[in-house]
Amino acid sequence: MTVLTVPMAETGTASITRRTRVLRRLQRNPLAVVSFVVLALAGVIALLSPWLAPYSVDQTDFARTFAPPGTAGHLLGTDDLGRDVLSRIMLGARASLQVGLLAVATSLVIGVPLGLAAGYFRAWDAVISRFTDLLLAFPFLIMAVGLAAIRGASLGNAAVAIGIAQIPGVIRVVRSDTLRLKSLDFVAAAVVDGASDLWVLARHILPNATSVILVQATVAIPAAILGEAVLSFLGLGIQPPAPSLGTMLATAQQFAARAPWAAVLPGVVIMGLALAFNVFGDALRDALDPKGDRR
Repeated sequence: MTVLTVPMAETGTASITRRTRVLRRLQRNPLAVVSFVVLALAGVIALLSPWLAPYSVDQTDFARTFAPPGTAGHLLGTDDLGRDVLSRIMLGARASLQVGLLAVATSLVIGVPLGLAAGYFRAWDAVISRFTDLLLAFPFLIMAVGLAAIRGASLGNAAVAIGIAQIPGVIRVVRSDTLRLKSLDFVAAAVVDGASDLWVLARHILPNATSVILVQATVAIPAAILGEAVLSFLGLGIQPPAPSLGTMLATAQQFAARAPWAAVLPGVVIMGLALAFNVFGDALRDALDPKGDRR
C-alpha cells in the first residue's frame, strides 16, 4: 500500500496547515470516524482492563460452566472452567494490542533505517534488497511460527517473531518512497548546497516519508494481531493461565457444539480489531494523499 507525499521539506507553518487538512478529511469520512472510535474504545478498554474486568481471569466457578451469554453476573457467559468470558476477552484484547504494537515497533525500528539506506545508497541497495528477497521467500506466518518455536512461547517472543517477519514489507515500502523522494528537486538542491547524506536523510527524506510509514504501520498492526492469534492458537504465543484471544479459540473449539459463544465472541473481537485498523489505514492513506487538495 503506497501513498503520495508532499515533495518538499515542510516548514512549521506548512506542517500545521497540512495536519489540519488531514484531520478535516478524516472527519468528513464516516468510516474513518467509526473505525477511530472503535480503536479508541478498544485502546481504553485494553488499558484499563485489569480494573474494568468484573472477575479475575483465572477465577473459576465449576458450578456454572458453559453459562450462556446473559447469565446473571456473566454478561458474555462462562467457559469450560466457569471463567468469565467477558473478563478474559478484555484481557485477551489487551494482550493482542500489546503484541501488535510491539511487533510493529520492532519492524519499524529495523526496517525504516534499512529501507532508507537501500533507497538512498546504491552500494547498499543490492545487499539489503537481496536480504529482503530472502526473507520474503518465507510466508509471513510460517516465518513467525518458526521464530516463535525457536525463541519459546511468550508474549515478548511472539511480538519479536511477528515483528521480524514484518521487516521485509517495511523495507520495501520505505525503499520505494526513498527512491521517489531522492529524485525530486528539493533533495537535489540540498545536495548541491553541500548537505551530507545523513542530513538529507534525516531532514528531507525521512520527514516526507512519514506518511508512508504511518500508513504501513496501520496495515501491519492488524496482521500482527492475527499473527498473535495464530501463534497462541498453536501454543506458541501467550501461555495459560494468561488470557489470549488465540488460546480462547483453541480451547473453545473442543466445545464448539455445546458452547459456540466461547469461540464466536473472541473471533468477533479479533475480526473487529483487524477490520477497524484496516479501514482506518485506508482512510488515513486517502487523507494524506496530496491529490485530495485538487479534488
